[in-house]
Amino acid sequence: MTMYKLAVVDDETETRNTLCSCFPWEQTGFQLTAQLNNGREALKHVLAHPIDVLLCDIKMPFMNGIELAKEIFDRKLPIRVVLLSGLRDFEHARQAISCGVRHYLVKPAKFDDLHSALLALKSELDLEAGTLDTNEPVANAALTLYNQDDPVIHKIIAFVEADIRTATLEAAAKHVHMNPTYVSSYFRKMTGAKFSDYVHSVKMNKALVLLKDRHFKAFEVSEMVGYTNAKNFIRSFKQFYGKTPGQYRHGQ
Repeated sequence: MTMYKLAVVDDETETRNTLCSCFPWEQTGFQLTAQLNNGREALKHVLAHPIDVLLCDIKMPFMNGIELAKEIFDRKLPIRVVLLSGLRDFEHARQAISCGVRHYLVKPAKFDDLHSALLALKSELDLEAGTLDTNEPVANAALTLYNQDDPVIHKIIAFVEADIRTATLEAAAKHVHMNPTYVSSYFRKMTGAKFSDYVHSVKMNKALVLLKDRHFKAFEVSEMVGYTNAKNFIRSFKQFYGKTPGQYRHGQ
């Protein structure tokens, strides 16, 4: 397995040491190469040493995580940034997205959330390096939701996953007794993702599971995840995973 270099940036020494010593980095395809105290120190380090991913706190002295992400973005450095924040500050999340940050996790980060984010980044890096396992498709852009414990968001997610075939914004809004426009705005603010992108990702993930069962034909899988036109399903699947349903099954 190809290993990529990762550095952790956090001014809280105990928090940083605990994360670095307890998380199974190598299982997700990363080698922990540096532990850094603040954004200024991290910027100096990455300019001198190749790094693939920075796992970075936001609130730090000298240069915070947002400022560091912006420096990396403006300098066009080939580094993925995962931001960690003890604050549920969605203005920070908005700024992070504008700086090219793909993952924003609330501290203390849940193991599954961090694990999923790193696996997604590993897949992106493999795809760029041409070392991706062609037998297992990977989404072009992994979708990471945060604040899923919010009662309304939790209810919407449960509703969508219960019947992805018929899930729509209007149906979800009706389910939580809210206006569809408001639900769309609220969902994006609270999770960092568009409702339509979330639904699409659930459809694709469900399709992948169903395709592993060879009792179902591709057009049947298409109908089961809510596509009335099999050609549209095949097109969406290929855009999401980089291969058609048939190509995926052929590689199994």
